[in-house]
Amino acid sequence: MDQKKRVDSARSNCQCRYLYAKRDGQRRRTAFVSMSPQGDAPRRLDGSTVFLDSEGMLRVVVSFPSGSGQTLSLPELSKVGDLKILAQRSLGQGFLKLVTLEGHVLTNPQESLQDAGVQDGEHLTAVAQQVQVAATDRAFAAWCCGGNKIVAWGNVMPHWEVQLQLGNVEQIQATRDGAFAAILADGSAIAWGDPHCGGDCSEVQDQLCNVQHIQATGQAFAAILADWSVVAWGEPDRGGDCSTVQDQLRNVRQIQASGDAFAAILDDGSVVSWGDPECGGDCSTVQDQLRNVRQIQATESAFAVILADGSVVAWGHPECGGDCSTVQDQLRNVRQIQATGGAFAAILDDGSVVTWGCPDSGGDSSTVQDQLMNVQQIQATDKAFAAILADGSVVAWGDPDCGGDCSAVEDEFQYL
Repeated sequence: MDQKKRVDSARSNCQCRYLYAKRDGQRRRTAFVSMSPQGDAPRRLDGSTVFLDSEGMLRVVVSFPSGSGQTLSLPELSKVGDLKILAQRSLGQGFLKLVTLEGHVLTNPQESLQDAGVQDGEHLTAVAQQVQVAATDRAFAAWCCGGNKIVAWGNVMPHWEVQLQLGNVEQIQATRDGAFAAILADGSAIAWGDPHCGGDCSEVQDQLCNVQHIQATGQAFAAILADWSVVAWGEPDRGGDCSTVQDQLRNVRQIQASGDAFAAILDDGSVVSWGDPECGGDCSTVQDQLRNVRQIQATESAFAVILADGSVVAWGHPECGGDCSTVQDQLRNVRQIQATGGAFAAILDDGSVVTWGCPDSGGDSSTVQDQLMNVQQIQATDKAFAAILADGSVVAWGDPDCGGDCSAVEDEFQYL
């Protein structure tokens, strides 16, 4: 079959055609749209009526790494975004990354295929990406790892000026009260949203290089850099200012956050904290006990750590888990700690559970204590815990309105 017949065959099977719109009385060729199988009149993405023509189709072979794929036909003046949408619809897979044989990733949806170097007969690899979502209390932000676009919705401040800086987003973190921070592939970081809650990182922008991880309190961010030092920004009293402990923040292995304070585990197993003292930002009263820390957990106002010997140290607001003295003698051979907003629950090596903190938030498990045997895992809502036992049953406690009572569905767990 000669070239003309192949192109004519592709056109007859393709649901894409050139689009023409009337501008200033002139009929001008613009972009393409997928035709409806029912023959409905096509429209551009902005809803304007278009006229169709079948000249100059471009064939592109798009395949998964497994080898399966399709040959797609679309107008030669189409954009990268047009090709991506057509590929996702044709292959039945969303969030695709298109890669050329030379390894170039087609990232700019507004770039023309011609400028992107895509020619007739081009072979592209389609890599499925997983969409990820970060959230404040009032807004969401969705992105794909390595992508250059963020979709945000809810009560969020404009981020379009940040959109221009985006390139290969690797991770997004959010403060509770209204800001986002993104780590880009080059190791830099940007922020947007409420400037009082971490949405403005301009004062530390030149320090945000080789960022590895970002953690957030309600109104501040803390970033771990490649040299294991820390940069913080946001509301100073809520963890956005770490200047008083900056010289101690070396060889940081992990950062945990309560509602308004940070706690960092260093490589030697010690801990440094900063932020609101009533939320765990001051660990001076237990500093000499914070040695060989292997795990850290937080409620909204307190921290608890598991030491190498299986014991536990807690600090912060006493009524929210910062004081474990009443159960200290029971906290031996602790395997894992989980937290609600105001209480902790520790799983011991023998499968039993010890709780402390606000009783209404799961800090009192006395009503179900005899059932908490052979516990494998614990999950938490804001005010309740649920434990999965070795026999597949579930035990819950805490605020009934937050999941602390599973009696109405306990017979259904056997059918999972």
